[in-house]
Amino acid sequence: MITCERCQTENIEGSQYCDECGAALQPGPATAASGGRAQTSEHAGPGAEAVASDSGPVRRASASELRAVPKPQPLSSGTSVAGRPRPHEDAQTGRRDGAAVPHAKLVIHRGRSVGKEFPMCDDESHIGRWDADGGIFPDVDLDSDDPEAKVSRRHARITRRSGQYYIEDLGSTNGTFVNRGRRLLPGDRQPLRDGDEVIVGKTFLKFHVLG
Repeated sequence: MITCERCQTENIEGSQYCDECGAALQPGPATAASGGRAQTSEHAGPGAEAVASDSGPVRRASASELRAVPKPQPLSSGTSVAGRPRPHEDAQTGRRDGAAVPHAKLVIHRGRSVGKEFPMCDDESHIGRWDADGGIFPDVDLDSDDPEAKVSRRHARITRRSGQYYIEDLGSTNGTFVNRGRRLLPGDRQPLRDGDEVIVGKTFLKFHVLG
């Protein structure tokens, strides 16, 4: 391996420039032992130099060229986390960029985020809290709306089958309730209709079928 003297990044043997910062790499002991020596190339620009290799002179970037190499940029909010990009979510509506046309939605009607909507575009939508480390990416992410963490990471699931909707609990800690009825048993699908109230943990939502 060749260590970059500029940023200390390890690069594979034979690399001429650092993969991280673009700085020219100094030849390792094996290269120096082969009798290669620095020489000026007629194609090198001002301030640049060339190093000898088995295939002939190799151009080394000048100091001014190195300064022009762009620095790595920090990850943005839409960049992938744990292998999956997190879509941009509107703080008020919960609507995500690039989503298909929703066929239903859940709306918080009691709590700290009253009016916040969660569109559902697929035939299966998961309710829970975002956990990148655990690889959990719910369609209805209540992480920022559940300060007491009463909603489980994998809490419940709403499915659509032939135009009919169903909800089932996924073994949550604090349970799932429809219209303030009995607590749903894990895996027991309950029919869900337009206007039904869904309670997960301490978060109260209204279910609406769209157009």
